[in-house]
Amino acid sequence: MSIDTAEKDAPRLDPAKFHDPEITADGSTRASVALKELETLWFNTGTLCNLTCINCYIESSPTNDRLAYITAAEVRVYLDEILRDGWATREIGITGGEPFMNPEIIDIIEASLSRGFEVLVLTNGMRPMMKLQDGLLRLNETYGQRLKIRVSIDHYTPALHELERGEHSWERTLPGLKWLSEHGFHINVAGRTLWAESEDTLRAGYAKLFAAEEIHVNADDHGALVLFPEMDETIDVPEITTACWDILGVNPDDVMCATSRMVVKCKGADRPVVLPCTLLPYDERFEMGESLADATDAIPLNHPHCAKFCVLGGGSCSVAD
Repeated sequence: MSIDTAEKDAPRLDPAKFHDPEITADGSTRASVALKELETLWFNTGTLCNLTCINCYIESSPTNDRLAYITAAEVRVYLDEILRDGWATREIGITGGEPFMNPEIIDIIEASLSRGFEVLVLTNGMRPMMKLQDGLLRLNETYGQRLKIRVSIDHYTPALHELERGEHSWERTLPGLKWLSEHGFHINVAGRTLWAESEDTLRAGYAKLFAAEEIHVNADDHGALVLFPEMDETIDVPEITTACWDILGVNPDDVMCATSRMVVKCKGADRPVVLPCTLLPYDERFEMGESLADATDAIPLNHPHCAKFCVLGGGSCSVAD
């Protein structure tokens, strides 16, 4: 088994693409996605991470602090805006970096749960999470299944998982996932599809892993085991035009930015800003303003991730989407 050679040998992105928010490189009208309902609001808790993964789209690492730690007080501003203005939001997503490195992460999670939201936390399940066992157990006891924790396991074998995440990452992640399972947390797993294997083969491999380790995740459930399409913004990908919706048979309402937004706080900034989704944390062209009320405009699909991950790959980071 190996990384898909077709992916490795793919042509580089045409530099003429993804520049004009309204027009593609060939002069066609670029597709955009209107906000249908704000079902999921994401918070990036900061880009610092205990790992440096090879293909991390956000380039998280122990030294990347381009996105600062967001505070619980800043998060509460947006949670209160949702309730005050009657947004249809039911899920709060929490991502990083490694969210459990944020010193206020338990407060952030509890602020969201106590207001009635479901919460999805993305994590590598390693030491930063395990240091907060007492707080997590308390939250799980109080709020139960409304707290969901998604652990990244890039492949069902240690060798390929560690090809992405580094030496010893398997032996430090698997105990965290098992601990969550043993204590009755609502868990799911995120895997990758860059391997030269079919989806059926991947799901069968994860199923064997989960059975052997007594991890309570149903590998046949696409919400419980999420297999993400690969993201590499240097590889060529078609731009999405208005004609593509009918050609591809894709409904724009099913694209992630039809139902999601993400809040980030850039290093040195006075306040957080709202972005369309989790995939574009550094692109200033996509900053929409400081409040949710500022973030209702349609999103032009003017980035390779919009095309490859969301439209062509059918990817979504959310459980609610």
